Amino acid sequence: MANDDKYPVESDRRRFVKGVVGGSALAGVLTTGAVAVSSATAPSSGGGGFVNYFGAERLAGPAPRGLPQIPLEIDDEGQLLGVWPEPETQTLPDGSEFTEASMELGGVDYTTEWYQYCGLQTFGGLVPDADGEDQVIRYDAGSYEWMSDVENGDPMLTEHFEDYDEWTNDIGEPGQGKPATGTWRSQNVPPEQTVPVLVIKTDQLEVDNMDDRIREWVEASCPEDEDGGRYLGYVNKCTHFCCAPGYRSLDDAAAFGAANEIFCNCHNSVYDPFSISEQQFVALPRSGDEE
Repeated sequence: MANDDKYPVESDRRRFVKGVVGGSALAGVLTTGAVAVSSATAPSSGGGGFVNYFGAERLAGPAPRGLPQIPLEIDDEGQLLGVWPEPETQTLPDGSEFTEASMELGGVDYTTEWYQYCGLQTFGGLVPDADGEDQVIRYDAGSYEWMSDVENGDPMLTEHFEDYDEWTNDIGEPGQGKPATGTWRSQNVPPEQTVPVLVIKTDQLEVDNMDDRIREWVEASCPEDEDGGRYLGYVNKCTHFCCAPGYRSLDDAAAFGAANEIFCNCHNSVYDPFSISEQQFVALPRSGDEE
């Protein structure tokens, strides 16, 4: 599984190409100034434009920016949940309305516009006012041998990460934490609209050494267990060409100095999962109802 082709399946080709072409167009528009960008990213049914977000730092490769975080919380049953803001209706200067989902979390304006790239802005589960309140992170088919002990679609539970400080595999160094892959907000949508998620329980986040703004965000978005480990969640879509990267799951990562990093083997982009920073990108508007 480590060396599987990471490109989208054929059924997702149209959406993949659309996302790539849209991103390339925006990159060209950026050279013409903020006014042009604002025009190119005007909402068709909401969102788009410059967005600040928190994510994993990009270390190398052609990816233009880091992976966006999914803030997490733990419920009374020990299930890991993604945080989803309450939707609100906003009115634009021209009088038109659209729905967005945003909230203040850890002193940060957290908004679902963080996920409006790579075609995710068209996914049914990521529409701000999508039906359903199930925020549970669920296991997928599995990128790690230990995940053979859990079922595809089962809730991701904290009890499965108790050995996080001992877990290791043949890729990277021990003591980095324990990873799992899964899905989020993808229970009642077509398979091609599945939101891939990477979760790591780790003690590698040096919270005391962070500046105040980042520390406040991390403490609010990365819940801590009694044993000192924190849970960290990312959207598992490379910001370059929307491929699925891997954390300690791809055999050739070491050749690019990325054995302990998040590595995309399609074009060799590398991200540091334990270095969180505030970043900015031009989010694509959500599409209308034309599809």
